[in-house]
Amino acid sequence: MAPTSTPETPFGRALTAMVTPFTADGSLDLEGALRLAVHLVDAGNDGLVVNGTTGESPTTTDAEKAALVRAVLEAVGDRAHVVAGVGTNDTHHTLELAREAERAGAHGLLVVTPYYNKPPQEGLYRHFTAVADATGLPVMLYDIPGRSGVPIATETIVRLAEHPRIVANKDAKGDLAAASWGIARSGLAWYSGDDMLNLPLLSVGAVGFVSVVAHVVAAELRVMVDAFVAGDMTKATEIHQRLLPVFTGMFRTQGVITTKAALNLMGLPAGPLRLPLVEADEAEIAQLRRDLADGGVHL
Repeated sequence: MAPTSTPETPFGRALTAMVTPFTADGSLDLEGALRLAVHLVDAGNDGLVVNGTTGESPTTTDAEKAALVRAVLEAVGDRAHVVAGVGTNDTHHTLELAREAERAGAHGLLVVTPYYNKPPQEGLYRHFTAVADATGLPVMLYDIPGRSGVPIATETIVRLAEHPRIVANKDAKGDLAAASWGIARSGLAWYSGDDMLNLPLLSVGAVGFVSVVAHVVAAELRVMVDAFVAGDMTKATEIHQRLLPVFTGMFRTQGVITTKAALNLMGLPAGPLRLPLVEADEAEIAQLRRDLADGGVHL
């Protein structure tokens, strides 16, 4: 049975964009994924996003993606929302991944803006609509122009919000003004996709976040969002400010690199990365330790 959701929080409030653990030889570590998923939910997450960018989706196969969804669902599917990343820059391929995620039992879909081919807004509208039409699952848009090259314009988000299965937006645009208008005009459940802006986006109407740093500070982020919802802005702000070094340190290089380095230091499943990503070097790990320590996390 899927966890309870509401129109306001269709995927919960605190979600982690989960890494995909690999074994030493670079193959998929399903046992490790199961253990990591349990750890993250025990730490305070009510949702996990698998097969996203942080899950190294560009370098995992379609079969590996489906197997990962099934493993995570087996581990925590009755306690947390399991959202499957299915976005590519090929609409046909995205539809195939969406249908396979539905067959695997995913509770929802994360669909990133098509990247590299830089479609116009009408192309984005048709792409996202086609995905939403392809399954019965709720869809979270993923707006990250720094990776995709193309933002989802507010007008397009408003149009897409008319679709009954497009229920949320993961916002990594870094534009609070655009977010404010998008939230006000679309009525979508808005999730921060940029850890440094988790609290600022909550303040303009976001309902939660899809976090990378929650791999190491999930409990603190859970307390922060709960404090915000309860109206305790002093507590929420204190936690946000205390975690600033963590937010900075986890993104000094590509976020999967530092996240897997941190998890390996914590003795949690992560393993190596697949090329073209590479492991953190000694200097990067030393800097990561300093940054995390400055935010109260000692590894």
